[in-house]
Amino acid sequence: MKSNWNYPTTMWVGKDRIKDLSIACKTLNINKPLLVTDSGLAKSKIVINVLENLKEDGISAELYSDVVSNPTGTNVTEGADYYNKNNCDGVIAFGGGSGLDVGKAIAFMSGQTLPIWDFEDVDDNWTKANSDKIAPIIAVPTTAGTGSETGRASVILNEETGVKNIIFHPKFLPSIVILDPVLTLSLPAKITAATGMDALAHNLEAYCAPGYHPMADGIALEGMRLINEWLLEAVNNGSNIEARQNMLTAASMGSTAFQKGLGAIHSLSHPVNALNNIHHGLSNAIFMPYVLTFNKDVIEKKIIKICDYLELKDRSFDGFVSWVLDLRKKLDIPHKLSEVIDEKDFDINRLSKMALADPSTGGNPKKLTENDMRTMYQHSMSGELFK
Repeated sequence: MKSNWNYPTTMWVGKDRIKDLSIACKTLNINKPLLVTDSGLAKSKIVINVLENLKEDGISAELYSDVVSNPTGTNVTEGADYYNKNNCDGVIAFGGGSGLDVGKAIAFMSGQTLPIWDFEDVDDNWTKANSDKIAPIIAVPTTAGTGSETGRASVILNEETGVKNIIFHPKFLPSIVILDPVLTLSLPAKITAATGMDALAHNLEAYCAPGYHPMADGIALEGMRLINEWLLEAVNNGSNIEARQNMLTAASMGSTAFQKGLGAIHSLSHPVNALNNIHHGLSNAIFMPYVLTFNKDVIEKKIIKICDYLELKDRSFDGFVSWVLDLRKKLDIPHKLSEVIDEKDFDINRLSKMALADPSTGGNPKKLTENDMRTMYQHSMSGELFK
């Protein structure tokens, strides 16, 4: 299954491709990379072996591993300072979505003078950046969910405002991506399930987003097919290399496709990730059927096309919702948000305002109001789907 792809960037795909990391560094003229990951992975054999292999190949890597699950501006600032103090010349973003997002942001911010929040994905903020000062990036995902390895943005929590901001620049897209399924074999079933549902949300929302983009639509459809075929197998038999490889591919496809847009699944998720520290893939999975049924009148034809492509038994809108609900049940995903967030910690008014202001809102198939956000939050807490 080993192969090299050149879309949307250079991608080295297949079992044991992590052994080519030194070649990737040398290809990009990186002699002293900063490997960015979380503290758990930093202690794992995977990262220890990677650092040893780099050293054997004459590449002395530094390590920044204070990345948290919902990464913060502090992570980026500390990492960029560490990068500069140690005279690094490139970044290896390593891990799940958090490690990848922080790694990309460190490579970006290591050469900027403006605060990171000045580059939020609004209008043409990215043009404020000094593009010549962005360090080269190698991305190595160890989960199959966010697809951040093929994305041109990072999602970073502003601790002062409590808001997750999307920071964008075209050069956030890593120069080389290594998709090695071996790195995901030890991923627990619960995380495999949540990250897999994150990949599904990306492909699904990209396909349903309004606008003309047949390339994104085609990628999203095939991404969903791979998830339908391989997610349960990856969860139930984590040692299946083929399942792991196909889920990594589907995740990268989701991120590639959502250049077209996302929607309310993500709009609702980002605030609860920021304020309630809920795993992003888990919240996406919970919100999915509520957003689907809310948007039914404008997406029904598209959903039926998805059913046809996935060859579902019931090729109707309700059949697709039933497929989602059944998949979540098999993955042990809660049906209600109230199963993971206590009512007393659920500030629905603040969350609704944040959800409406989220950049993903503009890609929703239906134009949304603050009251729409509040209503979808209420339904997700009670468990009642829209009729």
